[in-house]
Amino acid sequence: MGLLSINLGLAAIALVGQQVRDIKVDVKATAGPLSQSFRHSVGAGRANEGLRADWQRQLREAKQACGFDYVRMHGLLTDDMGVYREEGGKPVYNWQYIDELYDFLVDLKVRPFVELGFMPSALASGNKTIFWWRGNVTPPKDYAKWADLIAALTQHWIERYGLSEVKKWYFEVWNEPNLDGFWAGDQKEYFRLYTEAAKAIKRVSSDLRVGGPATAGNAWVPEFIDYCSKNKTPLDFITTHTYGVDVGFLDEFGGRGTVLSKNPNSISDDVKRVRGQIRASALPTLPLFYTEWSSSYTPADPVHDSYVSAAYILEKLSKSIDDADSMSYWTFTDIFEEAGPRTTPFHGGFGLINYQDIKKPAFRAYEYLNKLGATKLKCDAPQSLVTRDQNGGVQALFWDFTNDIPANTNNQAYYITDIRPKPKAEVNLQISNLKPGSYKVTVYRVGYRINDPYADYLDLGRPRQLTRAQVDKIKSRNDGKPVRVESIRVSKEGVLNCKYDLRENDVYFIQISKE
Repeated sequence: MGLLSINLGLAAIALVGQQVRDIKVDVKATAGPLSQSFRHSVGAGRANEGLRADWQRQLREAKQACGFDYVRMHGLLTDDMGVYREEGGKPVYNWQYIDELYDFLVDLKVRPFVELGFMPSALASGNKTIFWWRGNVTPPKDYAKWADLIAALTQHWIERYGLSEVKKWYFEVWNEPNLDGFWAGDQKEYFRLYTEAAKAIKRVSSDLRVGGPATAGNAWVPEFIDYCSKNKTPLDFITTHTYGVDVGFLDEFGGRGTVLSKNPNSISDDVKRVRGQIRASALPTLPLFYTEWSSSYTPADPVHDSYVSAAYILEKLSKSIDDADSMSYWTFTDIFEEAGPRTTPFHGGFGLINYQDIKKPAFRAYEYLNKLGATKLKCDAPQSLVTRDQNGGVQALFWDFTNDIPANTNNQAYYITDIRPKPKAEVNLQISNLKPGSYKVTVYRVGYRINDPYADYLDLGRPRQLTRAQVDKIKSRNDGKPVRVESIRVSKEGVLNCKYDLRENDVYFIQISKE
């Protein structure tokens, strides 16, 4: 008596030989506050894209559903933002486009995670650029003018938004200076670039926060801390990047052929190693911000569109969120033009949302995370997060991540196919010490052909363009609504049992609320 079971699987009877996973929690057995590093920040392509109505519309949707607090993007100082020119050798500043973008962000309550780059051509020492939009990656021809630019922009922000607002921002100097494509100088030159920018920011206000080195592949962290410590250079936090493929760092066209790492601790191993480097340094308490992370570093990788990505994101975040102060997913939108405007609606773009406002399975992972309660419950089951909220509700998020990419096959060939999952387990979710009474159990799900818009795109024959009717149909079939809602009553024993059939790379989010 008092034990209620709900079978919400695809089949009424579990397959013979199917595994059983038990997820047992006691609502009185807490494990402390749930880390919010997953929602702290999210990435975007470049600043100029943020002036577009479709980009702004999608960020509003991402903020509402996923709760992101900051957004980081490239190209704030690039020529298409019109920031800097010289007349008679003297600097002329223009904040018009930055103001338009940052006004939108501040009003939306998505604060800037300011990436200072790339070099305005009038200040650049060379003409080397990167990407379709020609971000100049050379050092400044005059470091005094570079410092003056950073100081003037920082002062402008304080005058426009107030110090109480701007001191909540983060200032990061450059992007991936350890890669030749992003920085024409060497490590010593980057340290100089950073030093001049950091000191300029602190001259405006010592309350502002500045950090780096914003490297690819977790690089330069011990050297950077050592340099800043010995030279008394301001340093308030560490930033770096990691991606879930084993080879390479920069491939905007996806031509090399990426392969999802088979290491079950990819991403989390990097986070833990860098956290250890900080603890062993002269500045052991520095916050650690991953300002880019994802399954793959190329915006032409179909794993980003696949239903597999939802389980992948949860698997990697669950193993790393307690070691990083921020895990900023790269990116929230496919409005991303490093290789120029893309010509197909699903092209393996980084985004949680595609060009046509279609929310990918990856979006649902962040949406579910944002629905979790603030208090984590003790739970020994793997691939699970269970929380409670202040209203007596319980939230259970569980998944299966299976990396089944065959040997000698790359992501670009594998994840464009119809990948049918195998049955994985029957999940028994048991929640004890609930207060007796009526509860509503709301079940959300993402997986193969469930909130899986790429499957519908495959069924259409992967057209180069979608009609408005096709877009509307894909959205209606993948709208993120609950797959089931049921009212139940918990007896005086206070125990609730639920059963779910789990396939490879399925994700469930169960919301249990007092009626």
